[in-house]
Amino acid sequence: LQKLIHLLQATDDPLIQEQALITLSNSAAFSINQDIIRNLDGLSVIGGMLSNCVPKVKEKALNALNNLSMNIKNQEEIQVLITQVCRTVESAPLNSDVQLAGLRLLTNMSVTSDYHQKMINSIPCFLHLLSEGTERTQIQVLKVLVNLSANPAMTRHLLRAQV
Repeated sequence: LQKLIHLLQATDDPLIQEQALITLSNSAAFSINQDIIRNLDGLSVIGGMLSNCVPKVKEKALNALNNLSMNIKNQEEIQVLITQVCRTVESAPLNSDVQLAGLRLLTNMSVTSDYHQKMINSIPCFLHLLSEGTERTQIQVLKVLVNLSANPAMTRHLLRAQV
């Protein structure tokens, strides 16, 4: 895992980055690896890939973060990326793999109300995706909205959102 994280930092080759992210994502299926990746500063390295201009790299980074977000301690570190993930969802092509990967991560990060406030500004985007997206996009957006709606503090923001 340490070598993969180092490789991710050391290369500019999108194909190598994509493969390293896939491997890290698969490794994150095991809870012990989630802790190891966090302790090796892997979350910030993977998070840094969100600014990559290659859509496949960005998608694989979001997928890896999604798998890593199944851990509460990882969520505490990933939460600093929520605003960036929301912007990525908003700017990604409609129904794209990048958009869906971002929505899946936001679904996991919104299971508890801890980070709902960081998603408030994206509610209009979520509602737009609900009306314009394909069924896959709509289902993923609904998961985020259901999680947000479970928090009474979000009611006002959800009902006042301009679409």
